[in-house]
Amino acid sequence: MNPVLSRIPVKMLGDVLSTRALERIIQDAAQERRVHPAQLDAQALESVLKKDIYRRLQLSLPAKLAKKRVLDVLGEVQRVAAEVGTVDYVPADLSGLEEGVRRFTLYFDWPESQRLRGVLNMARQEESVGNDVSALLQEGESLIEQMDRRLAEGLVAQGQDLAELRATFERVSAVGGREVRRLETLLEQVDDAQKQGMLLPGEVERARTLSLKLRRQLESSVVQNTPGDAQPDPAAEAKLRALELELVGRRLGDVLAEFSPLIGARPELEAHAAALNDALAGGTLTEQAVADWQQDLSARRGQLRSEQQAQLAELERQLAELPASGEAEKARVTLGLARHTLEEGGLAADELRDLALAVQALQSSPGGASETLRQQRELSELERSARDVSGAGEELAPQIAQARERLQRGEDVDIDALYAVLERRMGQAAQEREGLDARADHVVREYDSVRDLAGETIQKLGRLADTLRAQRRLGQLSVQARERYLQTLTEAEALLDEARAEHAAAQEVTASFGEDALNGLLDIFDLESAESGLFDVDASEPEPGSDLLVGGKNEDEDLRPGTGTGSGDSAGAAGSPGTAAGADTGGFNPFAFLSGTSAAASHPADSLPAAASAEPGDAAPPPLTEAQHLPEHAWLIAHGRRQAGQPDHAAERLAPLLQSAAELGITRLRFEDGDWSWSARQSPAGTWRLARAADAATLELNSGAWLKQD
Repeated sequence: MNPVLSRIPVKMLGDVLSTRALERIIQDAAQERRVHPAQLDAQALESVLKKDIYRRLQLSLPAKLAKKRVLDVLGEVQRVAAEVGTVDYVPADLSGLEEGVRRFTLYFDWPESQRLRGVLNMARQEESVGNDVSALLQEGESLIEQMDRRLAEGLVAQGQDLAELRATFERVSAVGGREVRRLETLLEQVDDAQKQGMLLPGEVERARTLSLKLRRQLESSVVQNTPGDAQPDPAAEAKLRALELELVGRRLGDVLAEFSPLIGARPELEAHAAALNDALAGGTLTEQAVADWQQDLSARRGQLRSEQQAQLAELERQLAELPASGEAEKARVTLGLARHTLEEGGLAADELRDLALAVQALQSSPGGASETLRQQRELSELERSARDVSGAGEELAPQIAQARERLQRGEDVDIDALYAVLERRMGQAAQEREGLDARADHVVREYDSVRDLAGETIQKLGRLADTLRAQRRLGQLSVQARERYLQTLTEAEALLDEARAEHAAAQEVTASFGEDALNGLLDIFDLESAESGLFDVDASEPEPGSDLLVGGKNEDEDLRPGTGTGSGDSAGAAGSPGTAAGADTGGFNPFAFLSGTSAAASHPADSLPAAASAEPGDAAPPPLTEAQHLPEHAWLIAHGRRQAGQPDHAAERLAPLLQSAAELGITRLRFEDGDWSWSARQSPAGTWRLARAADAATLELNSGAWLKQD
């Protein structure tokens, strides 16, 4: 269907003003000009926007925000008018609804999709006999807009899930096996769907379940491969339990969304949903409890559809006994829409309620029920609109119920006062959205300032920043999407605080040792750098540790007494005649850039291990009794030498670096290369614990508790 200028304000301001109010303002303006609303041109709409609509917006929004929203709408009106001009509205054109049904065929179980199919079937039926279908077309367009919004929100959530699942896959891929390959296949399917703008909730749920199972399997394998009576790391257990609760919470949310019409129709189900949410908040909700409730809801939905079909048949019989009238015809359309909705697998609680009230009013006063039925329809429209506005549904529910009771008694109802409550809530929601967007912009800006730091915190914050950018681009948010937006913001802000602390620590190092010192230190630990070659191991290399001789001795040269030999021992360069020359021509001296170490720069072997060996009793450190409890890929380092752990070229080259770091007052280091994540921690006694793993999460699982031992 061609765009109509008069519909643009309704679409763009529907989140701050009720559709009813906007349509009434535009209709009044068209009547003043004696034209159809679709024939209003850009100039006429500009006058309406700047006067009537702007004045109405100021009742619920600050003047500055109201002006901004009006200017946004005016810009869109002028753009569309320049492109296509003003066109006549053709109410009998069903192509828009038919296209909407085709687009959302994949989501046939959505309540909006079921309702849209019912609206289309009823519109075809009415058009075939020449009846006006403008109201049905308008409702169908509204349903398509709701589904467009739901799809956009779902794609943002699916993208966030995909990013987290990819991060988990990198952690568990080392486990290998059929389930890892299955997870990889699921992620590829979800990624393809994401690129095509499709939702695959079943595949996402299976991937989440499988990734959690693999995380649990990875932790179990770590415990089984750890010597001694090792117990699972409490921190890792807590994290896995949090992931399990998150998975259960997502499933509960999916169930609530799927069965929302049923739950809303039964107070006892609403109470049970609240109890499950409380259990989730308390950490006691189980996957089985959600699965059992989902099965129970499926049975109840079938039972309720049968009850509604029986109720519909009774109302149809009563309606057939009433005399023909305009209101009776409208009731007949409502009845047909309810029938088609039930046939499409949906529920028709609202339609049946409205139909029952209409039949009752027509039976009581066949000739004077028009005003009562008009107000009842407005109440129903108000109720549907309030469901999409945070806090409005809860506040208006008792007032709407009281209004219906008064209408049944033949009393007047002030519906404008109820709409004022809705618009006040809509204004509050718009201002809250402005605040959420401002917070999201702040998080993204701050992330950009610390994104160069490494570590799991920054990686997680980066994924959340991407999600915030996507959520920021969404238009009007549903209640569920607003909650997800707020949750993402809360998590991102917490991680941002951690990232700032890490960044402050880096700045403290800069302030203490200078920018050049920090850059040199980062260069040393940038193990991915192809230029450093620190961990490039070749099969033809000499015995591990022998390349640390700064003097550049040949492998077959005899070592004089005192020069040292064995893994990680670099002291032998102290008495070598070529020491100074070797240092000048590329001898290994990673901390030569530090201020106050000029002597060490020319004689690194003298300044590091040799300095330590000058103390009494330091030449042969006593064996460490805890060596037998080392995890895999872990070492004990003392005085720049490996004291325990399997011989390893990379670890032994790090040993003198740890000694130098200790002299700088550094007690903890974390860094990564192309293959490993590393962590080192110095005990109060001066011994370094060094460990590595394929990634930071596995490192924490394998060696986290051991590294933190004193």
